[in-house]
Amino acid sequence: MSASPRTAHLHYDRLIAAARSATPPAVAVAHACDRYALESALDAARLGLIAPILVGPAERIRQAALEADLNIASLPIVDTQHSHASAECAVDLVREGKAAALMKGSLHTDELMGAVVRSEGGLRTARRLSHCFVMDVPGYAEPLIITDAAVNIAPTLAEKVDIVQNAIDLAHILAFEEVRVAILAAVETVNPKMPSTIEAAALCKMAERGQITGGRLDGPLALDNAVNLQAAAVKNLTSPVAGRANVLLVPDLEAGNMLAKSLSFMADADAAGIVLGARVPIILTSRADSVAARLASCAVASLIASSKLSGAKVLGG
Repeated sequence: MSASPRTAHLHYDRLIAAARSATPPAVAVAHACDRYALESALDAARLGLIAPILVGPAERIRQAALEADLNIASLPIVDTQHSHASAECAVDLVREGKAAALMKGSLHTDELMGAVVRSEGGLRTARRLSHCFVMDVPGYAEPLIITDAAVNIAPTLAEKVDIVQNAIDLAHILAFEEVRVAILAAVETVNPKMPSTIEAAALCKMAERGQITGGRLDGPLALDNAVNLQAAAVKNLTSPVAGRANVLLVPDLEAGNMLAKSLSFMADADAAGIVLGARVPIILTSRADSVAARLASCAVASLIASSKLSGAKVLGG
């Protein structure tokens, strides 16, 4: 049964309200050459979530705005020749201190990320880049972070350390009262024939030894006993995480992508997408995203940018 739109967006309302109380960061919109990219930037700008800088062939941007009947007169445009140049220019705006976040426009994700991770002039840090969906799931008590469902295809154990740390850090920026990470597998017992269960156990031990900080970890956990207290009780699982996780670390990209899309298209959830681990947050949205999800993605980026300036939690309550 579908939930009402307002029920589905309660957590996002809170995110957006918090972001509107902060100074909107300048966001370089890479290759803003279609209606979708322009509408996303304008909607977020109207709410005071971001201050967009449109990057791309100026005439194509203006023509797309004209055809969509959108007024972009108030937004700055940085002219480029093609999508590859748009990606590089958007990254350069960040490096020059003119933008505090990136937003994907009408170019392929790989093209934008290629400019982000280039060896010279990119935006990489010591941390592995990873993607988080911040999901508003009707009926779930908290926002739910799912990682990684868009960047790391088959992450190694070492890469999962960074992926889970990125997600924990994000949860703190969003002021989760307690960060409870479920490391997902098909079963809740360690099975030598299932590498994901062994890696889950290793990640938990690494957290015990201080190699991962800021959250409570438990795993392996199957999805049901990660998010449902009754399912956890049936399996005699007693931990601060089992049955009440608010961060889900998936075994690989395919599992994460299917989980997030199942929640979106079968449970009326919304999925705000953000890439972490670079010098600035990177907003990744899809044409299939709802308006609420697009705005929430911009809100999350705004909160991250604000936290980098203040060093404090900016989403309380």
